[in-house]
Amino acid sequence: MAFGISRAELNAWKAAIEQGHIAFLTHYWHDERFPNCRTVTKVGCSDVDKLSAWCKQHHLNPAYIHHRDRYPHFDLLGPYQYELLQQLGLHDHIERFGLHRQRS
Repeated sequence: MAFGISRAELNAWKAAIEQGHIAFLTHYWHDERFPNCRTVTKVGCSDVDKLSAWCKQHHLNPAYIHHRDRYPHFDLLGPYQYELLQQLGLHDHIERFGLHRQRS
């Protein structure tokens, strides 16, 4: 379940994906399979080859891309979520969701 984002943010993420851009959406999240993760960053792109190449560039396994209708995406979780957002300069995601406090 997603929390902490607006409908406008979700729609902007979807629009960027549909245009073939690599798009990032971070939100609060609860999934019993990942009890230590309270946020997720969804990295999406409608061009699955482009998304797969992005995953490989960042040492992520593209086999874990979720092929969801028009919005294929890769879920970033845990410490690697913070590290990658930091490397990409997406500090607004880090600050907004307190990811700097979750590092461990």
